[in-house]
Amino acid sequence: MKFTLFVLLALGLAANPAVARDQAPLYGNNAVSGKYYEINGIRIYCETYGSGPPVLMIHGNGGSIAQFEHNIPYFAATHRVIIADSRAQGKSRDDGPSLTFEMMADDCAALLDKLHVESADVIGWSDGGITALLLALRHPEKIRRLAVTGANLRPDASAFAPGIWESDNERYQRDKHKVWSTEKEKNDWKLFMLDRLEPNIPSSALRAIQTPSLIICGDHDAISLEHTIEIYRSLPHAALWVVPNSPHETLIAHADDFNRTVDAFFNAATLINPK
Repeated sequence: MKFTLFVLLALGLAANPAVARDQAPLYGNNAVSGKYYEINGIRIYCETYGSGPPVLMIHGNGGSIAQFEHNIPYFAATHRVIIADSRAQGKSRDDGPSLTFEMMADDCAALLDKLHVESADVIGWSDGGITALLLALRHPEKIRRLAVTGANLRPDASAFAPGIWESDNERYQRDKHKVWSTEKEKNDWKLFMLDRLEPNIPSSALRAIQTPSLIICGDHDAISLEHTIEIYRSLPHAALWVVPNSPHETLIAHADDFNRTVDAFFNAATLINPK
């Protein structure tokens, strides 16, 4: 069945009021709303904002809660926003030798349990989008609807815009035998190797995801358009939004449109038809 291009309707909806940015807290460093939780053997730092239906936000590689500073105020006006620093990033420590997306997906599910949230709408960006897809595969009961922007399924050249994989390969060949002397260097390399080796999600596996999903990319994203379309086509209940004049950071470069469109998708009375 031909897909429903949900965004054409969503962009016409009016925005909800948002907290004025000059009054916004320091996202990622808010002593009032921030708290540590013991999750799967490590301490995960999390902040929550607003009240209403829960929305879980998951940031990208090497990032933190602050990456969603343009989105949290909008959604907090009508939702309970839950956003954490993923393990080994921001304020969440992880001294283990390796890191996987499966670990982070399990962390998200455990965090929602800690917060007594049965299920949430989920927004994942970049590596956070990969984590969100794995959350839907490993813990489908925890996701109501899913918005993923700039995610990939495998670590090879086909998933990325020209030159990105080649550049990362040059870094790997140059630095793979280095002995890192500081904890920051070790952690940075661990995060680099995460994207060098992962994810490894067969597109066929996505057919098991019954969660209504909005798959997003910029028209000049770091992720190739063909790869984003592959993700979209592999999901049984999905819509596709290619954001015009946008880089990888769709949720930042086009924050107002992103917020309105994703919110409308979460609240749409009519879901996407199966393909």
